[in-house]
Amino acid sequence: MIIDLFEKEKEYFIHTYNRIPVDISHGEGVHLFDKKGNRYLDFFSGLGVNALGYSHPGIVKAVSDQIAKFGHLSNYFVTDIQVEFSEKLLKCSGMSKVFLSNSGTEAVEAAIKLIRKKYGPGKKIFSLSNAFHGRTYGALSLTANENYRTPFLPLLPNIYQIGFNNIPDLIKNIGKDTAAVFVEFIQGEGGINLVSEEFINELKALRAAFDFILVSDCIQCGIGRTGKAFSHEYYDIIPDIILSAKAIGGGLPLGAMLVNDNLSKEFAPGDHGTTFGGNPVSCAAGNVVLSEVFEHGLVHEVKINGDYLISQLLELKDMYPNLIKEVRGRGFMIGVDFNYECPNIVTKLRDRKIFANCTNKTVLRLLPPLIMQKNDIDFFLYNLHESIKEMDKK
Repeated sequence: MIIDLFEKEKEYFIHTYNRIPVDISHGEGVHLFDKKGNRYLDFFSGLGVNALGYSHPGIVKAVSDQIAKFGHLSNYFVTDIQVEFSEKLLKCSGMSKVFLSNSGTEAVEAAIKLIRKKYGPGKKIFSLSNAFHGRTYGALSLTANENYRTPFLPLLPNIYQIGFNNIPDLIKNIGKDTAAVFVEFIQGEGGINLVSEEFINELKALRAAFDFILVSDCIQCGIGRTGKAFSHEYYDIIPDIILSAKAIGGGLPLGAMLVNDNLSKEFAPGDHGTTFGGNPVSCAAGNVVLSEVFEHGLVHEVKINGDYLISQLLELKDMYPNLIKEVRGRGFMIGVDFNYECPNIVTKLRDRKIFANCTNKTVLRLLPPLIMQKNDIDFFLYNLHESIKEMDKK
């Protein structure tokens, strides 16, 4: 059966993904099941999307109730479910207004348009080296990986990169011609890299001097994943724009650009729009996510369980310094940086019925559902240790 499935995939789809060779039947909680009956512990969570795991009863009920009313109206209407969701999202972010999109990439595109509307085409927009902001043309212009960019040149003009945590490079580039700086306070695709306190302090001083827009891209590192609502909350800085997606839809497509009061009137009717953004069914699922994470205290559990996971991974690093270079991250957004490329460790974990993934060649990226508990973490740690021991014998 699985052979037929993957043969059909090759026949029907444009090949832009390296598929995982497992035929999934369903998910429950923090586990996925294949059609052979095997159960897998999920440290992937749909790339940080499934914050409440699988088949969460609250999401199932909310989605069922909403789609029984209507699945889509268009944004010529405003719906109670959109308003309820947006109110919760703005409350936990501290921002003033929101534009709802379908995805994180679309939220990035909205931010670029807003910045260009405010400052015009002449001023510069910056992102950081190793950044990933998406794959559409505006988002790709901010993304620093040349493997993603080169085949699609030319990209948008007047968008540049500053060296990650490189304070001299930051000072050299930022000036009165700067419109905005996009920052992932914890880089995801780039390898779970944390922005330094010193870099952010300098960025804060330059922002005070030159009055540019600071955009916090929390598409992967937001909605409680790091043990706080958004990753920039670990620093003494408040952004002008917050970008969110992935977890906020509870597994359904949903993204958001959140802005402060100063930027809340930049867009006028007709300046931007979306057919499906803020879909009522997605917002119904998102309401459940925001309630569980922020109103029922899940964000605090993530901090506690994430600290435990990191502490145990650091012990593994001390045991295998020849194999593990560094452990980085916060909460349930963690990278284990190996001294070799890590697809083999991903395969070994999958053989042991655990899903994780490798990013930036050497980094085992861990993005478990936020509901992951200590017993499942211990199961993962045991099997990671056994996999590392196997690698150490070679």
